[in-house]
Amino acid sequence: MITKATKEQATEVKNLWKVCFPQEDEGYIDYYFKNLFVPENCFVYVEEGHVVSAIIRAPHAMMFNDKVLRTSMILGVCTLPAYRKRGYMKRLMEIVLDACEHTELITLIQAYDQKLYEPYGFRNIYNRSTYRLTRDDVKRSTNFGCSYEPTAIDLLKVYSAFIRRFNGYYARDLEYFVKYKKEINAQGGKIVAYYNGKDQIRGYATMLPKGDVLEIEELIYLDSTALMKLCNAALFEKDVVELHVSEAEDLTLVFPETKVETYGSTMARLNDAKLFSKLVGRDISTVEQAFATSIKPLNLNEFA
Repeated sequence: MITKATKEQATEVKNLWKVCFPQEDEGYIDYYFKNLFVPENCFVYVEEGHVVSAIIRAPHAMMFNDKVLRTSMILGVCTLPAYRKRGYMKRLMEIVLDACEHTELITLIQAYDQKLYEPYGFRNIYNRSTYRLTRDDVKRSTNFGCSYEPTAIDLLKVYSAFIRRFNGYYARDLEYFVKYKKEINAQGGKIVAYYNGKDQIRGYATMLPKGDVLEIEELIYLDSTALMKLCNAALFEKDVVELHVSEAEDLTLVFPETKVETYGSTMARLNDAKLFSKLVGRDISTVEQAFATSIKPLNLNEFA
């Protein structure tokens, strides 16, 4: 039986995530279900009184070509191992995508295996790059100007200035960054900001420890000084830093000797080609064509 999740089923869905996504940080999963989980956004397949499969459709506002588009991120797509290959996930996906088709032009998903979602019309539209940094790549300097307790309002200010260079991003507000700080803390991470000599914030880095490596999951910078200061601060934490940025941010001139890996990050589905064509003023028939109309590089660093 397929139903929308109830508050009472939240723990079951959380435990389902922990079984199906062992690579995910357990602290983040606990944080998500305590602070971000909305039962009515989750569909579950119930068998013998227990949740055996689930999918979440998280609604968002996405900025695209100076317009606000209603969209959703599909996440938490999972089925208990003993109940797989029974078609449960296909049925859940069909129900969710039918709802998406009636309410939004674009639907997003991030997947470990993108091929699983191509039959549903999803195509990769956004790539990220990982730069594996060591001390040889970043000249050692002091942490002068770095703050380990930036305010949510400062984070919003510098993010808003940075993201104007890009397209296809979520519209963030102050509440977002209040929650964001708690989310990073829940994973044992930190947000480090850089302020210039005039005490103006010029960037921040979200740092998450992953064993012997420190991951910079998000790097916001308004100039090269902020970029280098934040990477330097990260290398004081660990000897190896994996820096994740959008593919459009080509940092090979800054880090010419660094190993770079580019990977597919976000897939999208075009729900109404005719209406999207009217929106952009040209004939669009595929999701690839839709995102090719972007007037700026994409930057979609969101996971939920």
